[in-house]
Amino acid sequence: MTEILAVAVITVLAVIAPGADFAMVIRNSYLHGRRTGLFAATGVAAGVLVHVTYTMLGVGLLIASSTFLFTVIKLVGAAYLVYIGVRTFRTRGEVQLDLETTSDLTPLKALRSGFLTNVLNPKTTLFVVSTFAQVVSPGTPVYQQVGYGLFMSLAHLLWFGVVAVFFSHDRMRTLMLRGQKILNKVIGSVLAGLGVSLAFAPSH
Repeated sequence: MTEILAVAVITVLAVIAPGADFAMVIRNSYLHGRRTGLFAATGVAAGVLVHVTYTMLGVGLLIASSTFLFTVIKLVGAAYLVYIGVRTFRTRGEVQLDLETTSDLTPLKALRSGFLTNVLNPKTTLFVVSTFAQVVSPGTPVYQQVGYGLFMSLAHLLWFGVVAVFFSHDRMRTLMLRGQKILNKVIGSVLAGLGVSLAFAPSH
């Protein structure tokens, strides 16, 4: 239960923190409408599955081959959670968007833009690796690890789907950007706290 709770909290907080995926989905929704934004959100969720797949394989190999190396990765992952927590807390401005380009964006292109934005984002790589390194143990069944990965992908799909719906309306766009400043402080504090607690938690 502790593993599941850790994955849930870290994933939800990391997903709603502003970043490249957030800015891309907002831009597509604002310029091209709700449908395009939803396709972009689907692309983001698909990209997360790529990160989860290679992370599961890599973390599994580390556990099997080197306890020491796995511990090092675990501590680096905890340090990264603290880092992004502090960075998020200190963020003052709102997400900057490039709204100049108004070229047509087909559903396929929107899907591809969401997928590539996520897959090529090193922050997502670090997030997924860090999370798995904290919660996966030698006794964690593969099906449970797959469940973690699917949850991460679904969380991205749901959140960015909401973002797409909201930002396809001007008034909601302004409201969400204004509220993001407060969210930054809350999200940053919790992520940093989780990183510290996980770093000092006993190994499985």
